[in-house]
Amino acid sequence: MKKYVDTGMALVLMGLFILIGCLNINSYTLTEDSINEAISDSTKAEAVIASSAGMLNKPYSSKFTFVKDYKRSVAVANEQLQKDSSETVDEINAPVVLKSSIQGPVEKHTTLFLLLILGLFTLGTIFISFGQYIMKPAGIKNDHVFEKPLTSIGWSGILFCLGLIGFYIILYWYPYLLADWIKLVDPVSEYLNGGGADENFLYGAIYSIVVLLLGFKMFLKYRHSRYQQIRTLSVTFFQLSFAFIIPEILKFLKKPSVDLKNIWPLDYSFFWDTNISELIHNGKIGVFMLVWGLILLVIAVPLFTYFFGKRWYCSWVCGCGGLAETAGDPFRQLSSKKLIAWKIERVLIYSILVIITVITIVSVANYFSHNSILGSATNTLQEWYGFLIGSVFAGVIGTGFYPIMGSRVWCRFGCPLSAIFGIIQRYKSRFRITTNGGQCISCGNCSTYCEMGIDVRSYAQKGQNIVRASCVGCGICAEVCPRGVLKLENGPEKGRINNDPILIGNDSIKVRL
Repeated sequence: MKKYVDTGMALVLMGLFILIGCLNINSYTLTEDSINEAISDSTKAEAVIASSAGMLNKPYSSKFTFVKDYKRSVAVANEQLQKDSSETVDEINAPVVLKSSIQGPVEKHTTLFLLLILGLFTLGTIFISFGQYIMKPAGIKNDHVFEKPLTSIGWSGILFCLGLIGFYIILYWYPYLLADWIKLVDPVSEYLNGGGADENFLYGAIYSIVVLLLGFKMFLKYRHSRYQQIRTLSVTFFQLSFAFIIPEILKFLKKPSVDLKNIWPLDYSFFWDTNISELIHNGKIGVFMLVWGLILLVIAVPLFTYFFGKRWYCSWVCGCGGLAETAGDPFRQLSSKKLIAWKIERVLIYSILVIITVITIVSVANYFSHNSILGSATNTLQEWYGFLIGSVFAGVIGTGFYPIMGSRVWCRFGCPLSAIFGIIQRYKSRFRITTNGGQCISCGNCSTYCEMGIDVRSYAQKGQNIVRASCVGCGICAEVCPRGVLKLENGPEKGRINNDPILIGNDSIKVRL
């Protein structure tokens, strides 16, 4: 078993070594073609070409120096454009310019590098999965999860956390540093949407590959559980199709690139004035996407949550949940079960829901009043929400903190859509996790592996149904229970919340505390 895992780790590390190496083996030479690719307006492109005369066809070994000189050239071009007209080059698109300027091994052998890296990651995942799961009896094992540095907030876990945080910071605010990786996925982008890749396509590709490969690993891990296998297939399917492939095909068709499974307020910009204008101006398909988003919010969310709880989306459809259940699974036990964590959770998640609701109402009002409400201040509110919540919280913290805070940091503390689901699930739903208090041996496995920080054991000990707003219905608590105490059920609302502790069995004497 160990030799398979070691071989797999060696293959993954080799792929990672080559991937990181791709960032440092190329030079960069600015050409007129690379400027035209980054700037669609021909007049603005010509102005930048003229101001970049000293840069053209000059090789650079440093991305920093290249981008610094290019930005200086754009500034000079803007000065000239302002003399001739009021328009300026607003988006310099440094990642695309740098990607188009690559000279070296990655530019000459793009497809070869891409296939080599993907092949190594895929083979490595297969070997690791084979060694960890196929060579052992089916069922979830502890496997010394609290003794490994990676999964117990040890040195490797902290380093991994810092690496994830660094990746998100670079992706959001310094994407030109990833230009060589963007070049690697160019063939995939050209195949799907007919154009070159950018940093958004790169992130979508990485996200989908991670969910796919680690979804395969999870499928083998839960081979004893039909529920978990179907759930894993579901989140993998929705990520690959709805979140990645379909939006790129829409882009190829010159239509709005929309993730059709994304729902407001998780898709926080859906009802912003700029997005409404774009959808309406795209004719029937744009109006359909607007109506589809309304149907999901007004009909699907309350209806499906009533019958199935929030698990129908959070554990079966959502991309954030898909990443948490695949890449985040090794860290699920790190979620805090302390009372203070629960208090912080409730304050944060509902505060964010209120904030995005207010911003959305103002944005919609602005659209219909032609920006007479708050005016440009609305754009400032939108930008700050996108920065603080959409980027810092959901990305840098929500994913970067997996190795120290567990796999559902964003879902538990920040997601406003999860807050809406939670309210419905708590007060008007058929979903519950039933418990058989007479069989509970208080081992604590259920609480340990609850990624949402719920003290499941305390409910099981008293034989109480678990009806919590934060529960995403992943079902892992039932999987790790050695006595079959817990069961996910959709039943009548009556009797769903039973606060009377059961001392012996489900049908024995009840006492009020």
